[in-house]
Amino acid sequence: MIKNWSYLEEYKKIKKKLLSSVDKTLKSGVLFFGKELIQFEKSFLKFNKLKYGVAVGSGTDALIIALKSINIGNKNTDEVITVSNTAIPTVSAIKSAGANAVFADIGSDYLINPDEIQKLITKNTKAIIPVHLYGQACDMKKICTIAKKNNLKVIEDCAQAQGAKFNNKSVGSFGDLGCFSFYPTKILGGYGDGGFITTNSLKTLNKIKRMRFYGIEQNNKKNKFNKKYYANEHGFNSRLDEIHASILNIKIKKIKDYINKRKKLARIYSKELKGTSLVLPRVNKNCNHVFHLYTVYHRKRDLIINKLKKKKILINIYYQFPIHKMKAYNIKKKLYLPITERMSKGIFSLPLYPELKYNEVLKFTKILKRIIANI
Repeated sequence: MIKNWSYLEEYKKIKKKLLSSVDKTLKSGVLFFGKELIQFEKSFLKFNKLKYGVAVGSGTDALIIALKSINIGNKNTDEVITVSNTAIPTVSAIKSAGANAVFADIGSDYLINPDEIQKLITKNTKAIIPVHLYGQACDMKKICTIAKKNNLKVIEDCAQAQGAKFNNKSVGSFGDLGCFSFYPTKILGGYGDGGFITTNSLKTLNKIKRMRFYGIEQNNKKNKFNKKYYANEHGFNSRLDEIHASILNIKIKKIKDYINKRKKLARIYSKELKGTSLVLPRVNKNCNHVFHLYTVYHRKRDLIINKLKKKKILINIYYQFPIHKMKAYNIKKKLYLPITERMSKGIFSLPLYPELKYNEVLKFTKILKRIIANI
């Protein structure tokens, strides 16, 4: 059986180091806000060449706290422009923050189309959340230009794009804030939930630090309630614990290898599937695509997936149902996003993770090509 994703082979390789690190962490007597978290936050910022940031409980929390840290959602009329072709958390975070999602259509690269953003801006628009989907960065030059022109905030959803770059700059460094996820399937994934928020503003950083821990002041000696169990503002419970930080401290050292392996697998896919009726991923100019997912398109997707399933090859679809079509977020029932809706009917993602073997990819592509040639 070929799975779409698995962590078990990776776990076998790093099991000894991982268990040793977890044991050391448990023996330290500190489970939150200790040395492991401090080290991980430093390492993460250094790798991505980012100025400020803190770890939080999940990627979803990262988006919610980022929005609230710049006062978005305080008015129920606040609007945030994003895409419908994304994971649910992008939009659930907007709603949880108290704002409303406004959906822009995408381009053939599956990313937000900057040309669609301007026409959606109203007096209620407060921010743009570009989603760096599948491992490729959005056109941040155009997006930031639009945001500056209209006095809007930019919050980058970097959950699927750890290590991706645009114009040789890391995602998360362009907007007012960047939000990352350490969910197990991600490029830098742990063995549970985790997230990170980046910013270039020290004032925003300190607010986020308070907000992730019930509004308790963490870094202001002038505040008489500094580090005391006293809520200075409304906050959340969103802490990355020491155990998960210790795991991520091991894995962040391997992140370049993880990305390189993904790129190699993607190159094999592109070489082997070139010339078929599949629409293969497009790598944009000035982008470093890290291939969190290798997503293709075919109008007979469902038939292909059913035939692969019979061959014990499991395939996932990201994302089959556009969010603007979901009951929970179908605010404007007549909203039509032509490219998003067309893509959703034919996209599917091929197996891709660092421990996937080359011969498995070759075996899979051979079967896939045979299926496509006979449908």
